[in-house]
Amino acid sequence: MKRMIKIAAIGALVGLSANAHATINLTAETADPGSTPGVSVIALSEAASKYDVANIQVTPGQTLTNSVQNVAEGKTDIAAAPFILPFLMSKAVGPYAKLGKEAGAELTSNLAVLYSYRISVQGLYAYDSANISGWDGLDGKRIFNGPPRGAALTNARLLIKLNTGMEEGKGYTGVQVNWGQAVKTIQDGSADAFVLPQSFPDGRVTAALASGDVTIWSLPKDVYEGEAFQKIGKLPGTVPTTLKISEMGYGDGVTVVSEDDTFRGPGTVGGEIVNKSMSFDTAKALTKAFIDGLDDVYRAKAPFMANAWHGETDIAITDMCGPNPLKYHPGAVAAWEEAGYTIPECAK
Repeated sequence: MKRMIKIAAIGALVGLSANAHATINLTAETADPGSTPGVSVIALSEAASKYDVANIQVTPGQTLTNSVQNVAEGKTDIAAAPFILPFLMSKAVGPYAKLGKEAGAELTSNLAVLYSYRISVQGLYAYDSANISGWDGLDGKRIFNGPPRGAALTNARLLIKLNTGMEEGKGYTGVQVNWGQAVKTIQDGSADAFVLPQSFPDGRVTAALASGDVTIWSLPKDVYEGEAFQKIGKLPGTVPTTLKISEMGYGDGVTVVSEDDTFRGPGTVGGEIVNKSMSFDTAKALTKAFIDGLDDVYRAKAPFMANAWHGETDIAITDMCGPNPLKYHPGAVAAWEEAGYTIPECAK
């Protein structure tokens, strides 16, 4: 309980520090403050304050499964959301199974998007000292695959099964801790390998280097191009992603294994969501602050933010439309269009 209170207090200071004159007070939840969604929501609080839109109290280190439901229930104003989560909520499956289909669908209908971005690319890495050979070397191992509840865990289990055929508890042991304990868990030997969301360069990988050299494995090319992975790539909030190894941002201490010069994996796409009850003017102003702050607030905030797809509206990148049940808030649509962007009709 003491840890939760401390985190909330830090979040409040981050959200309120830049400007005390904005008249609207909002709350926001996000993941680890060093992750893409963590940095993105904190950047929104800074942009909203810079442009005198709102004071946003940010609580980082949250499990986004819970945060999405909190926004849908009106308990929180803004949250980072992998788009797979509203989809699962709408079907009342996975972490939302206890809701029931009717309640899950109703809650999902309360949600709207301000803007989207690539949260991460899921992948495998391990310390060189663990003697892991790659995806084919996970049998019998302990694998840290995310927090106890969330999109990261769901995606990691899918990815491990795709590459190895194994399910958790039947071939490998899953290790789950909350994001706030992630770096400690990586470093303390609790797990042999890690199948986790990564940004490039990834803060958790960089922190892990204090304890030894690390190897990251790309999804094998034949798996990436195979039918099974293509089906995973059609899940809401999942976009097959490639990146040149030379553009991943790593230096000494990190080896990236691939058949060629390209890293491949499932990109997890999401965005900042709000309740549909948020006023048109507030949603528009927040989105405009985001757009205006893209270069000097967002992309400058962390090394990995420049390639996180902020500012994109192409549905091939945002993964809006299709099975994704969410649409942009009308106020957000107005802000995007006034800034000269095109929002597809299916996303309005």
